[in-house]
Amino acid sequence: MEIKIENNDSLETIYLDKVAKAANGSILYKKGKAVILATITTDINADIEGDFLPLTVQYIEKSYANGKFPGGYIKREGKPNEFEILTSRLIDRSLRPLFPKSYRYPIQITIIVLSIDRELDLQTLSLNAASIALLISDLPIDRAINAIRIGRINDEFIINPTLEQMKQSSIDLFISGENENIFMIEFKSKIGELSEDKMIEAIELAQKHIDSTSKIYLQTFSKHIKSHLEINFEDSSFNTDIFNLIKDKYSKTLESCFLSMAKNENAALLNNIIKDIANNENFNQIEVEVAVSKIKREFIRNKILNEETRLDGRALDTVRDISIETNLLPSAHGSTLFTRGQTQVLAVCTIGNDNDMQSYEMLTSKQPLKSNFIFHYNFPSFSTGEAYPIGSVSRRELGHGNLAKKALESSIRHDNRAIRIVSEVLESNGSSSMASVCGGSLSLFSAGIEPLFLVAGIAMGLIKEGKNYKILTDIMGIEDYDGDMDFKVAGNTDGITALQMDIKINDINIDILKDSLFKAKEARLSILEKMKIAKDNIILNENTPISQIFQIPTNKISSIIGQGGKNIKDIIERFSVNIDINKENGNVRISGTNKENIENTKEYILSSIFVKLDDFKIGDRYNGKIKRVTDFGIFVELKEGIDGLVHNSKLIKQNIDIKQLNKDEMINVEIIAINDNKIELDIL
Repeated sequence: MEIKIENNDSLETIYLDKVAKAANGSILYKKGKAVILATITTDINADIEGDFLPLTVQYIEKSYANGKFPGGYIKREGKPNEFEILTSRLIDRSLRPLFPKSYRYPIQITIIVLSIDRELDLQTLSLNAASIALLISDLPIDRAINAIRIGRINDEFIINPTLEQMKQSSIDLFISGENENIFMIEFKSKIGELSEDKMIEAIELAQKHIDSTSKIYLQTFSKHIKSHLEINFEDSSFNTDIFNLIKDKYSKTLESCFLSMAKNENAALLNNIIKDIANNENFNQIEVEVAVSKIKREFIRNKILNEETRLDGRALDTVRDISIETNLLPSAHGSTLFTRGQTQVLAVCTIGNDNDMQSYEMLTSKQPLKSNFIFHYNFPSFSTGEAYPIGSVSRRELGHGNLAKKALESSIRHDNRAIRIVSEVLESNGSSSMASVCGGSLSLFSAGIEPLFLVAGIAMGLIKEGKNYKILTDIMGIEDYDGDMDFKVAGNTDGITALQMDIKINDINIDILKDSLFKAKEARLSILEKMKIAKDNIILNENTPISQIFQIPTNKISSIIGQGGKNIKDIIERFSVNIDINKENGNVRISGTNKENIENTKEYILSSIFVKLDDFKIGDRYNGKIKRVTDFGIFVELKEGIDGLVHNSKLIKQNIDIKQLNKDEMINVEIIAINDNKIELDIL
């Protein structure tokens, strides 16, 4: 069945009952030239363990979708790339709030890109396709989520801009939701920052279009929804008698444990108490876990909503104590140890050259791309007092590193050197990603980079029951787990550079978002004050690279590089520097640790390409070495690095066969003309 939808001045075509019919729900989604397969499967016969939703989302790109072969030695799609992982997380975070709280069966959502349109955003299309597949499936979901992307060009917001328009946009805002409810927000500013007022304006614009699309989807597909599976939503792991006994008998022990957990994300103490209760009372351990989890949730939320205090005794809007130490690693280019409460990160910055940039591929691009700014976030087990080995990078680590990168990018947009920041999380109890932003920003200054501005990040939380709600500033791990919102905001003194919001409930209105944004601003400004003091006291390491950029004519680049790179290699070796030359605009960047060497290198390069006319006169004669033999003549070296041309016509006049002349042969010449810094010669 083919269904066409006119929405936001575009046509969406959805095919039902056409492909993947064995799935609980599947569609083929088409817009423009983009074609996406979205499938939903679940296993209601699986054994249920734990108090969580086992949802897995996989977004997969096929190289043939853009007429490409997969990169690498094995010409087959392999492990997901970073964009695929981040997009999978994006879709997961958007769809997860749709499921009933008591749904505990494994769910697999698979989105495969079969064909691309070079003007359309694959993330928006993929989320919308997955939402429709979920809506028409036999799972107990009767709501239609959707997403839009907002750009800004010439101070005007643009709904679902093309990829070409996004290149010109000053912001990138991705929002998903359903009707008037916002579920997830991701934002980054490409240039500078966006004020809180403008952010609210953009969110309200998105909310309006999301509401419209949700109603269109629901109205269009309501008659095509499969009969829902008969599922028992009663939580078989929850035993009222066990819950009441534990609450009456072990409340003081548990409350003491909860207060202790405010200082550490490690749940080892709580797990030991759960085991003791199960053994002492001869209870099923899973039932005890579920009961204790509910007791913990009630205790934390009641304390915040009714007493307006938190487990660690802080007021709702208080940021934990902050300490900062810069350049504690003598051999690194720049480093910062940033500690906020029980969250601590070591951010280390390294500066490189063009060869150090990160190469990557995008499905929408035929050519490999390069990124000069890399942010890596590492979350070892010891940061939460746990004992498991460090393995490959997790989805969570990629996501947190990507958020920190977004937050800092606009502050260094003028710097085209290769820059890598590594954030090592040494201790974690609440938003190590925002601590990574703070530490990362200072590590840039510690490496002598001089960004446009400092960037600080803060994580906000929410506890809401009915109309009563409380906004929490600088949330701890335990507040994040039992709260209703995780709202991370990064920015400078004037506005927001990056934002990420995940909602766990379905009734977050715009007023709550406004309240959260402006409380986040207050906290951010207080953190920036402490960061500025640390920045002003930075002492650079001895080996911190310094650089100088200047421009030369593009037609002189080849003479600087030399045949096979001989000249530039000689210069680099002579002065102990690194040299990067942009062949498109003639920008030359010299970097090293010795300022005098950099100055001498610059002077040497300029003196070798800009010939001083006063040093050479018509009629001067030289015995020079032939440097190059070409079809139109020969280049003869008059002085080191300075050549003149004997044109082929001069050779013909003297009956000299150019083929008989060899490179490095000595020859007598005379200057016959000097024009535009070019010397013309004749053979004597």
